[in-house]
Amino acid sequence: MSYLKFDKELMINLEYSLYRNVLRTNRRGAYQNTSISGCNTTKYQGLLVMPVPYMDDENHLILSSFDETVIQHGAEFNLGIHRYAGDHYSPKGHKYIREFNCDSVPKTIYRIGGVILSKEIMFSSKENRLMIRYTLLDAHSPTTIRFKPFLAFRKISQLTHENDQVDRSYREVENGISTCMYFGYPELFMQFNKKPEFIYHPDWYRGVEYLQDLQSGDTFQEDLYVPGYFEMSIAKEEEIIFSAGDILVDTSHLAKEFDYEIYTRVPRSNFYNCLKNSSHQFKYMPGNGEQYLLAGYPWFKVRARDQFIALPGCTLAVDKARDFEKSMDSAIPHLRNFMADKPSKSFLKQIEDPDVLLWVVWALQQYCKENKEAFIEKYSAFLFEIIDYIVAGRHPNLVYNPENGLVSTYGREVAVSWMNAMLNGSPVIPRSGYLVEFNALWYNALKFGQEIALETAAKEVADTLEEKSRLAGNSFTETFLNDAGYLYDYVDGYYKDPNVRPNMIFAVSLPYSPLERGQKKSVIDFVTKELLTACGIRSLTPKSDQFHPHYAGTENEKKLAYFNGMAFPWLLGPYIEAYLNVFHMSGLSLADRIMMGMEGEMQNDCIGSISEFYDPNPPFIAHGGYSFAMSVAELLRAHRIIRSFT
Repeated sequence: MSYLKFDKELMINLEYSLYRNVLRTNRRGAYQNTSISGCNTTKYQGLLVMPVPYMDDENHLILSSFDETVIQHGAEFNLGIHRYAGDHYSPKGHKYIREFNCDSVPKTIYRIGGVILSKEIMFSSKENRLMIRYTLLDAHSPTTIRFKPFLAFRKISQLTHENDQVDRSYREVENGISTCMYFGYPELFMQFNKKPEFIYHPDWYRGVEYLQDLQSGDTFQEDLYVPGYFEMSIAKEEEIIFSAGDILVDTSHLAKEFDYEIYTRVPRSNFYNCLKNSSHQFKYMPGNGEQYLLAGYPWFKVRARDQFIALPGCTLAVDKARDFEKSMDSAIPHLRNFMADKPSKSFLKQIEDPDVLLWVVWALQQYCKENKEAFIEKYSAFLFEIIDYIVAGRHPNLVYNPENGLVSTYGREVAVSWMNAMLNGSPVIPRSGYLVEFNALWYNALKFGQEIALETAAKEVADTLEEKSRLAGNSFTETFLNDAGYLYDYVDGYYKDPNVRPNMIFAVSLPYSPLERGQKKSVIDFVTKELLTACGIRSLTPKSDQFHPHYAGTENEKKLAYFNGMAFPWLLGPYIEAYLNVFHMSGLSLADRIMMGMEGEMQNDCIGSISEFYDPNPPFIAHGGYSFAMSVAELLRAHRIIRSFT
């Protein structure tokens, strides 16, 4: 039985199938993404989306869709689907879908009278290339199949419209053609494993609409270019394989390549395997020997904070310690350049954010748990470099105060934490001064440094760090703990922010905490009662007059709502860790219920993955990036933590 299976009734119901999409990626930033019905619902979706590094730093939509038409006895049955003005869909190929499943690769079964056609989509794991395998499972008459490519050649953040600048030429290549709409773009090679007939018939399909962009108030209508169409016969049980990418391939190898790619895939047969597969999709290898983690899909690049938060879950939690080392080893030279105030051209963006180095230490600490000996050999020196750098006051926006042992930052004019929404040039939540999670991470870093110093017989360093951590721990409770029993979110001068937010959970979840057990339990109680939801931890208590129950309205209204209530799945990782730190085995039932609740999201939004954030109230609609590295990573890490108790 398939874990990710959708039957005919669900597939023909567009109100359901248009809001479920499938994502496949390679390790170079390219991807294939569309709804399970085959209809693109946002400008970011398409069959071949890829970076073009010599042009810019964005992804580009090359091949938007690929319509199939089954022809028997002169009758044509078009399996494609596009939306046009007036809620009009043409053609309506979804009505022929008998089932869709996604356990291995996205597979759609169509039935048109006596014809049963299987369509499997494969995205190459190493190249910017899509492959589709068509298998005629049954047919009682001679069958022809026609293929029509819809091209865009544009940035994913923009839309294209009919114009006279398009290069309509093409050239014949082995079992197909290549074409390029605009100068500067790479050629698109469209090839088959058998020779097709290509009928040159250039035209524009005007007014294609993207439903979810329309509903979100974004631009939503464009024209797509079709250079012509391919035709060929197909016999019962015959396989036709289509390849579309930026390189010319040997078509005689397509069948073997397709089978090999399927063989290497981990079946999405349960919740853990779905998360594990999803974690692999964030791996980014730009081709220079380095390795990073993309923050998510469809529009995110490599962001420093996101990478280090997601790194343990996306690597260590799926037994990929070598991938952790590759990503960390790629980042450390750029981090060192930043600390030395040297210019550095890196794929790692926002490296200057004040909490990045604190998250680096946390990520290294997770690696140390797995292999302390390897950590000491590879990374202990860098750990002490970070601590010394912060204590010396060399960071441009993370200030160490030797009088109280805490660290502060200036965030009144720029967003400094993961709550980074900006509106009209100012942070929506101007968290400034002493931030609670910054100082929980800092205390943890000092204690971790002390632990490693003792392991390496550096007694003077250990004594110094013990003294600093004691001062920071005492100051932490004096600064953040209030009479109600929870922690202030930030303290800026005389102002102590009383909003109940999730950032205090790190003072309980981290390996080293400045809080006593009773204080930890009180913090957990507040988070559980006011912030815990079925799809994540709310970013603000509903008791606040700033709370937004839905992510809706204008762009400005959404920015206001972003961190004023929305529920974030990634915070379930530290929450579960904190809960089990306090309640141990007796906390497993709640942890299991949380994970079972999130498993239900495997068939929603981006199937087999987890979105960036959700509405904080039922029905918990997903928003933001529909496959988000921190969300996936922290659920994987939570899964590993839970297993360690059983």
